[in-house]
Order: sequence, then structure tokens, then C-alpha cells
Amino acid sequence: MSKFSHAKDLDKLEQRLAQAQKLESIGELAAGIAHEINTPIQYVGDNTRFVQEAFGGLALLLADCQNFAALADQTVDLAEAANRLRLSIDSADVDYLIEEIPAAISQTLEGVDRVAKIVRAMKEFAHPGVSEMAQTDLCQAINNTVMVARNEWKYVATIETDFDSTLGPVQCFPGELNQVLLNLIVNAAHAIGESMNGSADAKGCITISTKRCDEQAEIRVADTGRGITPENLAKVFSPFFTTKAAGKGTGQGLAIAHSVIVEKHAGTIDVASVVGQGTVFTIRLPLQRPKQVTAPISGSLVASPFEAELTS
Repeated sequence: MSKFSHAKDLDKLEQRLAQAQKLESIGELAAGIAHEINTPIQYVGDNTRFVQEAFGGLALLLADCQNFAALADQTVDLAEAANRLRLSIDSADVDYLIEEIPAAISQTLEGVDRVAKIVRAMKEFAHPGVSEMAQTDLCQAINNTVMVARNEWKYVATIETDFDSTLGPVQCFPGELNQVLLNLIVNAAHAIGESMNGSADAKGCITISTKRCDEQAEIRVADTGRGITPENLAKVFSPFFTTKAAGKGTGQGLAIAHSVIVEKHAGTIDVASVVGQGTVFTIRLPLQRPKQVTAPISGSLVASPFEAELTS
């Protein structure tokens, strides 16, 4: 077997492993996504049933209105018809329906819109990777991933975003970048959850920001979790290394993130952390597509103070 053929086979294997890890992530998120969809669907159903019941009363009222109009055309005594019409108005509780039906319709449309956003985000996130780089809106990619992972972080943290409006589309592999963002967000949520010791009184914070740095696009994912010890910090990108309990982590997420950013995008991924304060991951991608990616497998680890990373 030639070196070229062997390299090609290794590349295919790496792609399959990355896709398998992506599908595994989607599988783990499936229950949460189902819950996120179920909530708006539930009040869409409740509001639709309310409108259905309300229409029954309004249909009787409209029939009496038509009858009243027909009697008025015949110039007959309208007293009895008017009384029946008033009873129908009272029975239908028209004032209440005038106030509540528009609110029910508005809530229903909001629910439909939320489900559509979740489905659209999932579709864009799970789209098969392409063999060529594409111009990608980082803000949209981040928002999609945040929505897909919402059930992972909403109970333990809030998410704040700070996007650079001057940063245009960036050349990247969108599907693989989505996977990197998902790994970082889920890891941040787990770190915060572990630091809370089961307390539901307060939440941590995950901050995601983008900005242009010369000829690079920068993405930062910072959390207020438990932090990473110095001895573990140098190993976070090593394959199969994890500090999570057995069954909760495979140690592949950050290794794949490193491979995607450094090897496939000729970028960098750095980490800084202080135990008890949190962790920040910084990704930098070249704005101009490199002619040839020759970056070594070894990444760059930042040992700068965590506070400087957050405030700089």
C-alpha cells in the first residue's frame, strides 16, 4: 500500500470517527431536544383547543346575528330576537373572548415559531459535513448550537453572547465547527453543574463572544465552572483523557475539537483556567483560506492568567 493510499484511508477513518462522535452527541441531546419541542407544542395544543371551544359559542352567536338581521329585513317585532341575541352574547362571554382569542393566537404562533427555530437549528447543525470550506456566519452557527444544546445548560447556567458586528462570514467547515462549539458548550455546562453541588438556587454563566483580531476570527467560550487543575490543563486535548465520571465522558470531544481547528482549519485553540473560578477556550480561525494546511498535531496551550483572558 502506497503512502498516499494509507494517508487517504487514515483521513477517511478520521472523518468517520468525527461523524460518529457527532451522531453520538446528537443522540445524547435527542431527549433534551424532544423536551424543548414538547413545551411549545403543548401550549400550541392547549390554545388551539381553547379557540376551538370558543368558536362553538361564537358560531351560535353569529347564527343569532344572522337571524336578527333576517327578521329586521321582514320588519317584524324584533324584541324576542333581540333578547335571544343578548342571551347568546352573554353565553359566549364575548368580552372575554375578544381579549383572550388574540392572545391565544399570538402564543400559538410563538410556539410554532419556536418549534420551527429548533428544527431549523437542528437541521443546520446535523447537516453532513462538506468536503470544501464554505463562508459561514459564526453568529448563526453559535446561536444554532446554543439552541440545540439548550436542555444541557438551561438548568445550571445562563448564556450570554457578545458578537462582533464587523466580523463577516468566515471560511470554515461549518458542520465540524458546529461540533467543536457543541463540545465546548456542553463541557462548560457540565463544569458549572459539578461546581454547584446540586444547588438549584443559583446558576453559573457561559459567555460566548466573537471578534476580529487582525486577519483572524476569534471565538471565546468562557464558563464560571469549577476550573481545571494545572496538571490536567496540559492534557485536555489528549485523546481519551477525561476528568468526568465513568460513563459520562469518552475523552474524545476536545481531542476532536483540537484536530478540527488546528489541522483542518490551520487555526489555534487555547485554554486557560483557574480552579474555582472557571475556564475559557479561545479559538482563532484565519479569515483567508490557507492554500495548504500543514499545522502540526500539537496545539497551543495558553498558561496566561484566567482573569486576563476574560477581561482582555
